[in-house]
Amino acid sequence: MSDRLRGPRHVVLVGLMGSGKTTVGKKVAKLLGVRFVDADVELEARTGRSVADWFAAEGEAGFRRAEADLLTSLLEDAEPSVIGAGGGVVVQADNRRRLKGTGATVVYLHGEPGFLAARVQKKPHRPLLEGRDPAQLFDDMYERRDPWYREVADVVVEVRPHHEAGSKPKWRIAESVVDALEERGDVRRVAPENEVEVR
Repeated sequence: MSDRLRGPRHVVLVGLMGSGKTTVGKKVAKLLGVRFVDADVELEARTGRSVADWFAAEGEAGFRRAEADLLTSLLEDAEPSVIGAGGGVVVQADNRRRLKGTGATVVYLHGEPGFLAARVQKKPHRPLLEGRDPAQLFDDMYERRDPWYREVADVVVEVRPHHEAGSKPKWRIAESVVDALEERGDVRRVAPENEVEVR
């Protein structure tokens, strides 16, 4: 096991869509010198179906089952990693138990629903947004999921202040994540020029 992750085998980023789990996760992985795994990308690589394809073919329930199987596999992997989880991974109680019971460190990237809704409207390929009002959807998701994110989280990092502070907000968020993990004694940094595997 990498000595950069002193306690946990994995660091898992959770939060609503638009919070930065993928972009921030890649930067956290680089700072720690471990690989990054985007759960949605990994699901497509293993099954040949994108998230949108899963929703179209199996509905949300089918997608959630596949997502749960993938989470179990990723958390059991012996190779240390930073995992960008799907936004709805906390919906299932079994997933919340897995996140809390496997020794991973879970980081909640928290953003207010209105702020995140404005961000994701600028990006394509969001199956949950199709035919729905983003502001209302985010309000509903936040009301339901925020308690679950906090239930599983070892660390909560606020994303909005970093976006409002100026340039390179994702790097600032990543630095805040690693600072919090260092304070917990979970990790140590590597030189910023070190490369990591991204899959």
